[in-house]
Amino acid sequence: MSSAPRTLREASCADDYDPNSMPVAKARELIRGFLAPMTAIERVHVRSALGRVLAEDVVSPIAVPGHDNSAMDGYAVRFADLEANEETVLKRVGESFAGKPWPGAIGAGECVRIFTGGVMPRGADSVVMQERAVEDANGVRVAPGAVAKSGQNRRFAGEDLKAGQVVFRSGQRIHPAELGMIASLGIGEISVFRKLRVAFFSTGDELRSVGTPLAAGEIYDSNRYTLHGMLTRLDCDVIDMGVVEDVPEKLEHAFAAAAAAADVVITSGGVSVGEADYVKQLLDKLGEVLFWKIAMKPGRPLAYGKIGGAHFFGLPGNPVSVMVTFYQFVRDALLILQGQRDVAPLPTFKVPLSAPIRKVPGRTEFQRGIMTANSDGAWTVRTTGDQGSGILSSMSQANCFIILGSDTGNVAAGELVDVQLLEGLV
Repeated sequence: MSSAPRTLREASCADDYDPNSMPVAKARELIRGFLAPMTAIERVHVRSALGRVLAEDVVSPIAVPGHDNSAMDGYAVRFADLEANEETVLKRVGESFAGKPWPGAIGAGECVRIFTGGVMPRGADSVVMQERAVEDANGVRVAPGAVAKSGQNRRFAGEDLKAGQVVFRSGQRIHPAELGMIASLGIGEISVFRKLRVAFFSTGDELRSVGTPLAAGEIYDSNRYTLHGMLTRLDCDVIDMGVVEDVPEKLEHAFAAAAAAADVVITSGGVSVGEADYVKQLLDKLGEVLFWKIAMKPGRPLAYGKIGGAHFFGLPGNPVSVMVTFYQFVRDALLILQGQRDVAPLPTFKVPLSAPIRKVPGRTEFQRGIMTANSDGAWTVRTTGDQGSGILSSMSQANCFIILGSDTGNVAAGELVDVQLLEGLV
């Protein structure tokens, strides 16, 4: 059995390495083999922890809930006092509110009015929901069979969490639910991995920044804005280095400066046919780089490697290709580098096509799709129309990728296709 390559040069010499037609799955596998999670740690207040990755386990210092309490409004009773087949009349001796427990203990034939979250009085073991009891001058009349078993409608101390229990593991990303959970334990600060620093720039003499007049043949650089948005959503520290001219000295300086300032360097443009050899020579001078022509559409030109201590991703220049390659390759790599554990591929599921798609076998295609539900609630999917890699509007219109495998040819209406939702992703 062969071992995984230890260097990028070793990977490029492997028998199954094909820089002119790298399968999508193989490219992902090779990239993942060279990723090591972040190790730098910092302490942050819980309020500032949203989107960060835990660097140590969160252990509960208390039991949750801290006391046996009522799961609903009603009456705290002794189950032994209740009649199964006839009405039970009990004497009300007090009230227990959330945060204001009744201090006494109930005896035989007694009950306490209790509200959701109220501490269970000593002696009580069950709660009668208020809809099954009526209080009048004679006492509290409990309906027959109002409580089926002892302990009903009662939350036990430590039922959610026990003191000393691990609540969240290192490597877990903090979402709003985790923020509330940590705060509920009285924990004000937690240890998280340092934010990943990502530097990016665009290459191309035809690119101009927003606000600059365009001359003939020039275009505005949209890729940096797209990358900034995607990186910000992944909670990275972003370093926008602007547009770099296709001048060797300027590009070399930009690559070196980016690698010195960041953990990851991302470029758009400069790795397509006719440019790769030139850029490859420049990057080989600064580090190790694998250049691939991925067997995919859009986004065939893609580079991955190392520049100094930084990971490098060279993305295509076409706007749609930038987004597709980012979400199919770069996204997962960044999550791993951030320290997130158990990074799984983005989920896909099967949906029938509402209109046919023409495709030639040989490449994996990521077509922009619109998934809709009909009047019966059944979902179908269709493409956004023209799938050109320069049509950025297709990414704005789409709510999913339609993924067609490399062996797939034309697909007829009604056939099932793999769909990957974009909501929360782009």
